[in-house]
Amino acid sequence: MSKFRRIAVFFVLLEIVGLVFANVYGKKYCTSVDSHAYKVDVQRVANRMQSGEALSTIPLDEYPSLLDVSEFDPLAVSEHEYEVVEVNGVLYRFSYQNSDYSDILLMINIILIVTIFLTVILLLYLDRRVIRPFGKMNEYATELAKGNLTQPLQQDKSHYFKRFVWGVDMLREKLEDDKKREYELLKEKQTMVLSLSHDIKTPLAAMELYTKALSTNLYPSEEARQEALLGIKKNIAEINNYVSQIAETSREDLIHMHVENQTIYLSGVLEAIRLYYQDKCQKLHITLDMAPYDNCLIQGDHDRLVEVLQNLIENAIKYGDGQRISISVSEEEDCKLIAVRNTGCTLREEELPNLFDSFYRGSNSEKQPGSGLGLYICKSLLRRMEGDIFASMRNGEFCITAVVRKA
Repeated sequence: MSKFRRIAVFFVLLEIVGLVFANVYGKKYCTSVDSHAYKVDVQRVANRMQSGEALSTIPLDEYPSLLDVSEFDPLAVSEHEYEVVEVNGVLYRFSYQNSDYSDILLMINIILIVTIFLTVILLLYLDRRVIRPFGKMNEYATELAKGNLTQPLQQDKSHYFKRFVWGVDMLREKLEDDKKREYELLKEKQTMVLSLSHDIKTPLAAMELYTKALSTNLYPSEEARQEALLGIKKNIAEINNYVSQIAETSREDLIHMHVENQTIYLSGVLEAIRLYYQDKCQKLHITLDMAPYDNCLIQGDHDRLVEVLQNLIENAIKYGDGQRISISVSEEEDCKLIAVRNTGCTLREEELPNLFDSFYRGSNSEKQPGSGLGLYICKSLLRRMEGDIFASMRNGEFCITAVVRKA
């Protein structure tokens, strides 16, 4: 039995125990209250009569449990319960009525039974519509972690997890596409490396022949030796070209990210950044300022542009002095310039042109973890969105600006 079902059974049993306790206690309470009430009224009236007060002068409406007081006649039949009391040597019949709590007790029982019934229905509904579907999604997440990306997640008819299921299924499709693309790129890369490795063998073999000939003085004239040297230089240039192609292929594989250019709102990107970093900067005691801007349509990929700005702000948090980060938007021709500034910059001016090179790390990164690829990836993504990025320093502030095109 699942944990939820055990808890559900416990609560239902607890309510049933409460129902039994309410009945037992309620009956005892009603009995004790009724007995105490009429006996007190009988004793009070009897005391007044004992003190010499006439029965006809005693207002019985002051004693709500008493119906009638009269001399006791053994042959008379009474419709109500009564008690016989001797007062001044005379027997009197005290007719009384008990307070009727049965209707109240019945109403309490009905309410408690309906509550238990509704609780059982609610728990069964939650088990069927929420707990079980969520359990299936937990299993599905485990399958995703194992790499099983082919089976789509079935949507539950209750639609409680409709948006979540839709998001998880989109994640599955993206992971599956990325996996296929990775296999394709790996295949292309291996084919390219094999092809270039084969092509390199030809100039290497030629260079080997030239060097052997030169080392054994096979060339009779200086002119022939110079031609051999030119041949070696030519093959070296060819090998360098092949090596450059391998390096370029490896670099392209490193940042192979799908960019879908479309028309998006600038506010959608900046508000996503504000929502994410507002709380984070507050916890780090960093002042985050976002200057007012005019919303407009821009050209680019929403998720990739958010990724670029996240990278820039993370760098500002990591390499700044933890005092202030500001975001501003300006306009130049048909472009929007999104500038991220942070205080406490210790970079040298001559380092700025190299910041966007792959694997380059500035002089202020010695104690910070990183790979030197963040800004290189940002630049590559923005160029695929027909934009650009550049860095500058002014008055001790480091500013990095992302350029995006207006739609």
